Amino acid sequence: MAEKQKVLIVDDDENIAELVSLYLMKECYETKIVTDGEAALREFPLFKPNIILLDLMLPGIDGYQVCRELRATSQVPIIMLSAKGEIFDKVLGLELGADDYMIKPFDSKELVARVKAVLRRYQPPVIQPAAVSDQQGEYVEYPDLIVNLTNYSVLYKGHSVEMPPKELELLYFLASSPNQVFTREQLLDHIWGYEYVGDTRTVDVHIKRLREKIKDHANWSLSTVWGIGYKFEVKK
Repeated sequence: MAEKQKVLIVDDDENIAELVSLYLMKECYETKIVTDGEAALREFPLFKPNIILLDLMLPGIDGYQVCRELRATSQVPIIMLSAKGEIFDKVLGLELGADDYMIKPFDSKELVARVKAVLRRYQPPVIQPAAVSDQQGEYVEYPDLIVNLTNYSVLYKGHSVEMPPKELELLYFLASSPNQVFTREQLLDHIWGYEYVGDTRTVDVHIKRLREKIKDHANWSLSTVWGIGYKFEVKK
């Protein structure tokens, strides 16, 4: 029997946390509830969750700081939960490494659906040897760069690079159409879906994070087309 996937629920509103936990357990997830940031950081290495639901307004250490500290050592998916619906708060959450952001009050069934969607896209990074060949599945390959969408892996200069699902999907999409310019709206539609309600700065945040991990190469680069959007530029 497959091992249950684990969800760490971090929320100081015990009624919301219990309701979310109930819905997730009905879907055969194993859950654990903690009510503050210190407990979240303490339980994370013990519980070893597959995904974290993280409220932002926590007593003591807030959700932003918890996310920042977790991202220093782990790429486990994080869905932020918040009553703050301003674009600034969403962008800040994404910049810190969150994979999704839901505004309270939310529908529990939608939250469960988002948990499933994020987990489908995420696989723990696999350490690859420096010389790798025989890639399988959907992948694109350039000098010093291989992006594999099938196993969600990125090899840059022979080394595995850890990326949350959306970053990898964005890189793969751009690299699959070299020198083609995409607007931010097109990238939102292709990567986040037509039903996504968010700001185009979400794309800018993910491009910024990609550039921090994948530096421009003599043969290719992630280029900004001012006033329009972005492209994966292949230099001839």
